[in-house]
Amino acid sequence: MPDWPWLMTQTWNDLLFAHWPMDVVRLRPLIPRAFDIDLFDGTSWIGVVPFHMTNVGARGLPLLPRVAAFPELNVRTYVRVGDRPGVYFFSLDAASVAAVRTARALLNLPYYAASMTVESNGPAIVYRSARSSGPAAEFQGTYEPIDEPFSPRVGTLEYFLTERYCLYNVDRRGNPYRLDIHHPVWRLQAARAELERNTMTIPCGVPLPDQPPLLHFAKRQDAVAWGPRSVR
Repeated sequence: MPDWPWLMTQTWNDLLFAHWPMDVVRLRPLIPRAFDIDLFDGTSWIGVVPFHMTNVGARGLPLLPRVAAFPELNVRTYVRVGDRPGVYFFSLDAASVAAVRTARALLNLPYYAASMTVESNGPAIVYRSARSSGPAAEFQGTYEPIDEPFSPRVGTLEYFLTERYCLYNVDRRGNPYRLDIHHPVWRLQAARAELERNTMTIPCGVPLPDQPPLLHFAKRQDAVAWGPRSVR
């Protein structure tokens, strides 16, 4: 972990990792040159990750209504700078306009406002999202865990896709930065999903391959985040 104080808490709930293998040649023009695409056995990956957030707040301040809890859906791939693997976000959709505006203003992250609902149907999660700002993108699906929780082992694909402790992005001047996070090791479960509609990757120019995704579910993950630091 960084040796300076963290700034923000977040809890991620009822999360689905849906991953597809991608040709690195297709991804390379879409990612800033400051970041190397991270590969697993020579393959790059793209993920569509719906969940809902709680406990979103700044250190030492009370949680605020409409900001502390909201659904979010990310489209992400995996990059590294030197020996530090991390996540690069193509988009982050959220049902909180305040969160969207704050993240865009402070971090230049590609957040978009969306109309989103998350409902439980027994163990299954029914998730719907339709973007209301920016290029059109939709997600509709139902997903649920189908096996017991496990922690991914170092060296496995599951570890590569989930155990990442920073995000990379560029600021408004094009300068690269890293934002560190920390959380317990993921407790994953194998999952199944019926994805009725998923156009989340189309606006970033990455059509998904015609094959089933690799699916994992996580019930809850608590995390803290630090402020951005320049990558040189």
